[in-house]
Amino acid sequence: MKDLRTIILAAGKGTRMKSAVPKVLQTVCGRPIIQYVLDIAKNVGSLKTYIVVGHKSDDVKIYLPKEVVTVEQKRLLGTADAVKCVEGHLKNDKGDVLILCGDTPLLNKRVIAELIRKHRRTKAIVSFLTAIVDQPKGYGRILRDQAGRAVAILEEKDASVQQRAINEINVGVYCFNSAALFGALRSIKINPKKQEFYLTDIIELFSKRGRRIETLRTENPAEGLGVNTREDLAVAERILRRKILKKLMLSGVTIIDPQTTYIDADVKIGRDTIIRPCTFIENDIRIGKNCKIGPFARLRPGVRIGDEVEIGNFTEVSRTKIGKQTLMKHFSYLGDSLVGSKVNIGAGTITANFDGQKKNQTIIKDQAFIGSDSILIAPVKVGKKAIVGAGSVVTKGKIIPDGSIVVGVPARVIARRKF
Repeated sequence: MKDLRTIILAAGKGTRMKSAVPKVLQTVCGRPIIQYVLDIAKNVGSLKTYIVVGHKSDDVKIYLPKEVVTVEQKRLLGTADAVKCVEGHLKNDKGDVLILCGDTPLLNKRVIAELIRKHRRTKAIVSFLTAIVDQPKGYGRILRDQAGRAVAILEEKDASVQQRAINEINVGVYCFNSAALFGALRSIKINPKKQEFYLTDIIELFSKRGRRIETLRTENPAEGLGVNTREDLAVAERILRRKILKKLMLSGVTIIDPQTTYIDADVKIGRDTIIRPCTFIENDIRIGKNCKIGPFARLRPGVRIGDEVEIGNFTEVSRTKIGKQTLMKHFSYLGDSLVGSKVNIGAGTITANFDGQKKNQTIIKDQAFIGSDSILIAPVKVGKKAIVGAGSVVTKGKIIPDGSIVVGVPARVIARRKF
């Protein structure tokens, strides 16, 4: 959107998470929490994104893409102080500023875009997102006047018993006129109980000055869930997984039992593929059309699967490319492998890819047949239409020529096929 910048607040300690990993780097469906927030900023057309970092800032900076600007909050003095840290970058900006929290992976880009449009249409000084919830504990409450206009956001610790009964909460998403925002930040006073500067206090400040304040109520309160604890992390994971599975099913993928299927956010699956129960598909995976995956299969990052492939029960695949119409139906492991088309991977086949120091590659060419309980000690190469007999051990460095038949421990060529 024209003249829109974004500030993402990611400086907090996240003490309730009880982790050495910064809160915004905790993963949900295979991606760090902050990545979902970065995606929102990109999707609504933000011209520039500023990340306010603080606790373990070096760890957060390592993850962030180069195009974002990081600003360090030296002392963790609250959200208003965090926003103020960005003032030097936006002091001459005459547009709008979107403010997001770095721990909110469930935000809906459609709702955020609607908030920005309403902000500009009404020419408000600030517009922010609210939600109605049954249990508002822990959230800031929205105070409204008799005309229904928002006049303040009151943090729970500062609210009276009557005010705590209010079930309209602050989601933590704001769109400000940039110049007005930084002008008003200087007037926010430190909270005596918390010894922090609250960004929420700016709403009452603008109200008393007679400035126009707008709100947008989201229909789904879960969208504003801040991930503060391991329990919150599990809730966010469950909600996002449900969205991922729904999107896949709408695109033509059959998921037999969504309750026991776990698919990460960065996964692409082709039409008419069937995912059977108790299957785990992790991030950075591409699966072709008309495949059958599972049950009880695990696909790890870096896997590429062609069309019409079957990956059956109690199998694991990692950092491997598999060509079309290949079968791997039971009890097998492929790691760091390049597998051709129409290959048969027999039950119990193992690629021993790690030699204690590094991962090595196994290459299996088109139409090769790997018998049950075979072990391929990488690096090895199995030629086109070659056969590895059941129970064979193909030793490190072995190259099996095209059309060869090998058996034994170690595997030796006993015949050659004509083709």
